[in-house]
Amino acid sequence: MNDRPLLKIAVPNKGSLSEAAQEMLREAGYRQRSDSKELVLTDVPNHVEFYYLRPRDIAVYVGEGTLDVGITGRDMLLDSGAAAQEVMPLGFGATRFRYAAPADHQWEIAELEGKRIATSYPGLVKADLAKRGIEARLIKLDGAVESAIRLGVADAIADVVETGRTLRQAGMDVFGEPILQSEAIMIKREDTPSENGLALLQRRLSGVLVARNYVMMDYDCPEELVDRASEVTPGLESPTVSPLAREGWVAVRAMVKRSVAQAVMDDLWELGARAILVTDIAACRL
Repeated sequence: MNDRPLLKIAVPNKGSLSEAAQEMLREAGYRQRSDSKELVLTDVPNHVEFYYLRPRDIAVYVGEGTLDVGITGRDMLLDSGAAAQEVMPLGFGATRFRYAAPADHQWEIAELEGKRIATSYPGLVKADLAKRGIEARLIKLDGAVESAIRLGVADAIADVVETGRTLRQAGMDVFGEPILQSEAIMIKREDTPSENGLALLQRRLSGVLVARNYVMMDYDCPEELVDRASEVTPGLESPTVSPLAREGWVAVRAMVKRSVAQAVMDDLWELGARAILVTDIAACRL
């Protein structure tokens, strides 16, 4: 009987990361809530307990040791200043964090010196400005910050930018290099031991990422072309090659990146392979 404490995992309760995080956990074999009002869910067979919290608060709870592990954005972790660390990226929720200002002037980062900058991420911006040796006044706003300049509250803003369309509609443009490339990540407190279930959680989530990013490709190939075909589909270690009843032919199986699967099929066909099949991978361990 497993008598170790339950692994306490924080999950975003709303926002852009919430649904994707819960779907990934389901794919990893964990129970997830069916009612959005449910705040705590215990998954007894997997020996974990899920807490559904505001994404911005997750790093604080994990950093204080109240919870063991959490899923949040890299931007929120760095902005919080909490004593938590990134364990692994999760492959969704990608965003860029950038400075923006009125488009009628070609701004340079150095021009932020002494200016007012509106942002919902003061910790993140303060650290970036300090790294650049720039002193500016930060105006903390919750929610949309693109109106701050028009209303006379700020001279520039620092915010999450996806397509830039909202900024252009507000008469602004981004400038300088991105402050941060953010995405959903798994975090833990620095002293959280892997023996309490963290290592298993990480293996499961890594398996989901591989299953999402790779497909299984099977094809028949003339025996004399196996070496050349294996160069096209090297797999993660090496392809599996099995003899066929048809003399001089073999069956080949290998994992292929989903993003290039169609191009790989084209190359195999030109090489002489036939009966090329692609199937999804539901789960894996590497």
